[in-house]
Amino acid sequence: ASARRNLDIKADLRHDGCLGDHGGDPVEGEALMATERILVLGTGNVKKGIELADLLAPYGLILKTLADFDDPLEVVEDGDSFAANAALKATQQARHLGHWTLGEDSGISVAALDGEPGIYSARFSGEGATDESNNQHLIEKLGQTPLEKRQAHYTCHMALSDPHGDVRESVECHCHGRIRFEAAGTAGFGYDPYFEVPEYHKTFGQLGDKVKSILSHRARAMRQLVPRLHRLILDGHWS
Repeated sequence: ASARRNLDIKADLRHDGCLGDHGGDPVEGEALMATERILVLGTGNVKKGIELADLLAPYGLILKTLADFDDPLEVVEDGDSFAANAALKATQQARHLGHWTLGEDSGISVAALDGEPGIYSARFSGEGATDESNNQHLIEKLGQTPLEKRQAHYTCHMALSDPHGDVRESVECHCHGRIRFEAAGTAGFGYDPYFEVPEYHKTFGQLGDKVKSILSHRARAMRQLVPRLHRLILDGHWS
């Protein structure tokens, strides 16, 4: 049954258009492990950093986060899109730290709120926002909006910068669902306990990390990015 479920999930990803031709096959990891390469995950979000590290773990890279450096930059995320913010995080940190850096920006957009919170997802409830306060603000704004009109989607944009501050690759993927009236599950972070994937009748909070590592916007983007990252290494661009 579990094998069948994995096949179903992969079919869903191919239909969505965010599963690359290689889809993270082991051969990719074997090739990447031939040499040691440092990649900085340009995020200060501990949970997001762990999730990114888990997704990249099979590929033999030496992964570092901003916590591994004494003086990472405080990048001002003043872009007008996920792509702009991801590029800011990647390029500014890469130049400052002198390493290839992966910048990532993500958030949730709700149709009934005209796309809010979007790029402001992490600070939706104002200064000092937390996951709890953001979720509460979201549910209050939606009020009694019926379930069939609570469609939402997560967006993840990833930008890979070389040490000179030039974006060498970028990808963007989405995961579609809807916002429940009440939280369910404790896995994940952010809006996960309220974000339901209708095909599975469960939230990301209920589906857990293993399923999320296949279905999520971040996982889908990573699967598109890895083959491109691989090509940069094989073509001798990574130094």
